[in-house]
Amino acid sequence: MRLVIEKKAKKQLQKLDSSVQQRVSKFFDELETLENPRSKGEALVGNLGGLWRYRVGDYRIICEINDNELLIYAIHIAHRKEVYQ
Repeated sequence: MRLVIEKKAKKQLQKLDSSVQQRVSKFFDELETLENPRSKGEALVGNLGGLWRYRVGDYRIICEINDNELLIYAIHIAHRKEVYQ
């Protein structure tokens, strides 16, 4: 699958510490190689139903997975205290 990082998520990623940026980038590389990206994530419920959550340390990446186009859209990247607000 191909990963697309939305503009807002790119800005959020740039605001993080460089060590966290590297960990997230490494995770993105790993995610693109997976045949089933859902195996590493967890489905969200409620207001965020239909989206998927990935954990990278204390940070969360919120994504939308589009199987028809084989795309993963990274929508939001933030610390776990802030990501669901």
